[in-house]
Amino acid sequence: MRNPKVDKVIVHMGVGESGQHLVDAEGILEDITGQSVVRCYAKRTLPAFSIKKHEPIGCKVTLRGDAAEEFLTTSLEIIEKKLSESQFDSNGNVAFGVEEHTDYPDMKYDPNIGIFGMDINVIVNRPGYRINKRRITKRKIPTSHKISKEDTISFFKENYGVEVE
Repeated sequence: MRNPKVDKVIVHMGVGESGQHLVDAEGILEDITGQSVVRCYAKRTLPAFSIKKHEPIGCKVTLRGDAAEEFLTTSLEIIEKKLSESQFDSNGNVAFGVEEHTDYPDMKYDPNIGIFGMDINVIVNRPGYRINKRRITKRKIPTSHKISKEDTISFFKENYGVEVE
């Protein structure tokens, strides 16, 4: 029960506009992950960026289980297994970015589409975290069972061979 595990991996592409550009990004994300994509909508109007409230401006995919492990391994190899300590938060989550989608295997550059970057968020938990989320008899997770920044860093070093700077 004390061993951390990857709960889920969220892959996000912020395009900043709707239209063909967003459709291309959704296709790329679907090809890379092998799952259907969900659109993300703007929460407020930003006239400086010509974004209107409730306009689709990005897309994301949530991966769990073996698909999450495979994708995380591939993504860490792309960034050469180097993470900064500032990329880990106090709750045991990790966030990093990949600059070009063409770094993934079987992805080629298409001049009509361009190059897209993506944000990858990894949520790491210990078994038993569900007591905080369940509907019936919800309980708090004891402080001794919560995962810390140091726990997550050591988990990534041991399981994925990541260097933390």
